[in-house]
Amino acid sequence: MIRSMTGFGVACGEVDGVPVEVEVRSVNNRHFKCTLRVPEELSALEGEIEVACTRRLVRGSVLVTLRIVASAARRSARIDGEVLNGYIAQLTQMLGSEEARKVDRGQLLALPGVVVEDGGEVFLEHLRPTVLRLVDEACQRVLESRAREGETIRTHLSECAKTLRARTMSIQARAPQVVEAYQTRLRQRMDAMLKEVGKSVEPSDLLREVAIFAERSDIAEEVVRLIGHIDQLERLLDPANREPVGRPLDFLGQELLREANTIASKSADVETAQQVVDIKTAIDRIKEQAQNVE
Repeated sequence: MIRSMTGFGVACGEVDGVPVEVEVRSVNNRHFKCTLRVPEELSALEGEIEVACTRRLVRGSVLVTLRIVASAARRSARIDGEVLNGYIAQLTQMLGSEEARKVDRGQLLALPGVVVEDGGEVFLEHLRPTVLRLVDEACQRVLESRAREGETIRTHLSECAKTLRARTMSIQARAPQVVEAYQTRLRQRMDAMLKEVGKSVEPSDLLREVAIFAERSDIAEEVVRLIGHIDQLERLLDPANREPVGRPLDFLGQELLREANTIASKSADVETAQQVVDIKTAIDRIKEQAQNVE
């Protein structure tokens, strides 16, 4: 399946009554690059968020934004009951139970160790599974968005593949005609030149020159390799293919262009040259789209 590298996904949830939103955006990039926008107090989740994205997204520049109520990670601290009861027991022993009950409980909370500032850590542990689930859901929506755009790209690339095959088949069919046309033109020129001196063309001389031309302009190997690359291109474009095709497509475009250039350099035929121009135009489109797919 071909997927574009451009996509968007968002997922929302709730943790202890606090709304949480994860947004994932992706654009083109030669490699995978993940950028995170996470509240400072939740920075401990960054590594896990990036790993979660890496498992789902293969290529592209990805921006992940985690949104949450600013004070949510700084929830009220926990009261250590054991420490508080210890203070009360000491006051009861020193002042008696009646006087100990008169002590302001607010003052007790200010005593060392009564209030434990670990509410943020507790909330973070509650938050972690929800955030990772939302990251996964947002990435799934990105993949769905990429797949929709990728189908449009696949249709375009399939048309390019058809053009490549049609032009290559035309070049292959015309190759023998090019040699025959050269032989006819060569005979006509030699006859015209030798007629002036009263001689005729020796068949052996003509065959030798035609053979040299045929060997110099032989494009059979290049055509076979070009057809092989087109076959590979069609396999990459097969909807049943589940692997990412971006980098293989980029490499294949280079190989297609190499064969097309060789054919162009060997052939002196105008019609073949026109076919090669169409081939190179289709290859350029393939190489451009290879930069847009995963």
